[in-house]
Amino acid sequence: MKPIKFLFVSDDGLIGDIAWQAHKEGHDVLYDIENKLEADIADGFVPKTDDWRKRVDWADVIIFDDTLGMGVKADKLRRQGKAVIGGTPYTDRLEEDRSFGQEELKRFGIPILSYQEFTNFDDAIRYVHEHPEKYVIKPSGEAQNIKRLLFVGQEEDGSDVIRVLEAYKRVWSSHIKVFQIQKRVSGVEIAVGAFFNGKQFVQPINVNFEFKKLFPGNLGPSTGDMGATMFWSGPNRLFNQTIGKMESKLAEERFVGYVDLNCIVNGNGIYPLEFTPRFGYPTISVQQEGMITPIGEFLADLAYGRDPHLKVKKGFQIGIRVVVPPFPYRDKKTFDSYSKGATVVFKKKNLEGIHIEDVKLTNDQWVVTGSAGVALIVAGTGTTMKQAQQQAYNRIQNILIPNMYYRMDIGDRWYEDNDKLHTWGYLREA
Repeated sequence: MKPIKFLFVSDDGLIGDIAWQAHKEGHDVLYDIENKLEADIADGFVPKTDDWRKRVDWADVIIFDDTLGMGVKADKLRRQGKAVIGGTPYTDRLEEDRSFGQEELKRFGIPILSYQEFTNFDDAIRYVHEHPEKYVIKPSGEAQNIKRLLFVGQEEDGSDVIRVLEAYKRVWSSHIKVFQIQKRVSGVEIAVGAFFNGKQFVQPINVNFEFKKLFPGNLGPSTGDMGATMFWSGPNRLFNQTIGKMESKLAEERFVGYVDLNCIVNGNGIYPLEFTPRFGYPTISVQQEGMITPIGEFLADLAYGRDPHLKVKKGFQIGIRVVVPPFPYRDKKTFDSYSKGATVVFKKKNLEGIHIEDVKLTNDQWVVTGSAGVALIVAGTGTTMKQAQQQAYNRIQNILIPNMYYRMDIGDRWYEDNDKLHTWGYLREA
């Protein structure tokens, strides 16, 4: 295909890797990061602009990295006739307003876990005292981006949740304005997602598993995502009983992009937890590793409402985040002392499976930049999960970054989870 003019727009520099992949394929790329503290991310990897609004007429396709609030911008341009990948005010609200997202699921006939929404900690504490069970505390709005505030209770009587609510009342009441108390169930955490071209879902769908905790064994603070495993599939029971039911609404919204629904499943049913109606990070980079169709061609077809006829690799993909201090926390002094400007060295000049996050090129040398401490995503693929896992970890052994760290168990839990999911029948294609 002839080169496409792609304009990538980001709040904090999340979409740099996909801009780089499209640029390497020969497309014309411009990239704007609006947060000036993160503006040098991907410098040297992709051409930049410091005002994307002035380049709208230049672009064939505009792609928003789609953090919360960008749906308004994407929707406005789409209604002006531009080819846009990005959300809408409705899809933004699905993620930002947890209760709205749950009620929309229920409206489309998708069973949900019982929950209560609160704007007052005293009311929530009283509720748990009166209805003792295991619960999860889930902040809504901007506070949900502070990952350490999500708390998963362990006590049958909810006493640990009560103690945490009392602590949040003293410390976080000015930040947490709205939050949910949701019933906790045990099972396998799994996400199902698919791309949408403004009219319908694109096949194949994607089934993925996130590893959110910092340390192996799912210990330590929540990070958003330390890695992911996934595979492509035809529509299955998990998809058909959840986001597949929302196809007509997304078409009504003219949504173009990726929508993902995180769930807990067990032998009793599917319990949706939260929407991500946008690209996930590092999910989109790991997905790209599993695509045979070039990512630029795929994104162009998606934006223009065509069926991209997506071709993917058989088997499994794994992506592992390689990070540096003070990740997952934000501490400028620590970052500047230990990580800013740290060099990324490859023992052998082999970049297969390497995806960039917060790095830039300085005199042809990769260095860490930004402020988050997320350097790279290293991916592997294979016909079995074991092969994909081995390839990814072998590739990490080729990388040298001072003070780098990563999880060593990404993919380990697949073997137990796979047995359960097949026993329960959720992965069977329709």
